[in-house]
Amino acid sequence: MLTGQIMTQNVITVSPETTVAAAAETMLDHHISGLPVIENGKLIGIVTEGDFLRRAEIGTGHGKRPSWLQFLLGSGRAAADYVQAHGRKVRDVMTRDPWTVSESTPLQDLVTTMEAHRVKRLPVMRDGKLVGIVARANLLRAISTVARDVTGPAASDEDVRARLIVKLMEADWRPDGLQVAVRDGVAHLHGIITDDRARQAVIVAAETTPGVTAVRDHLILLRSWAGVYALSPEDQAARDRAG
Repeated sequence: MLTGQIMTQNVITVSPETTVAAAAETMLDHHISGLPVIENGKLIGIVTEGDFLRRAEIGTGHGKRPSWLQFLLGSGRAAADYVQAHGRKVRDVMTRDPWTVSESTPLQDLVTTMEAHRVKRLPVMRDGKLVGIVARANLLRAISTVARDVTGPAASDEDVRARLIVKLMEADWRPDGLQVAVRDGVAHLHGIITDDRARQAVIVAAETTPGVTAVRDHLILLRSWAGVYALSPEDQAARDRAG
């Protein structure tokens, strides 16, 4: 299988002049963890959630280093750390000249590149132009696609779980902290939702997954405006019976 067969197309990108705040908001809105940086139609970098770890706004910037360590690292390192923590534009924090792959890159080589350079996503290029991006989630979907198409009682719980996770990971309304367990065909759903309509969507997704025979709802509703958690109706009923 080749990279072009599993990559995500219609990639969301930013420019080097995009603010750090806007880039972070874009990632949150689209449930993605990395954005290619495009300037004049060319890929010049990539910005990821890891680039936002050391930020002055949240007090996680590099502290003052011991003088001996500062001497070894040189002033250039300290200057780069300052830009990383205080820069307001994507150009200040992005990784420049990222590793890339092509549509014809075999998945084996793709994974090797990810492991060798410790990256979670790679831009996909064609004739110098960005045509897609491939991340670990794409590999998970590929695994599900080539998995044996077994349904009903013959399906293993792990096969059923893999199919359901792939389906939920593609949804904008998927729960935060999603956890799925399948035992004897019964899907147990755990996670946090902020809108009760998402509960029904998750349940429907599970019920329509081949091999699922029943669904147990353990999703917790977070009422963010009040900072209050509510158990699922199923779990609340069980607690009431026990009490």
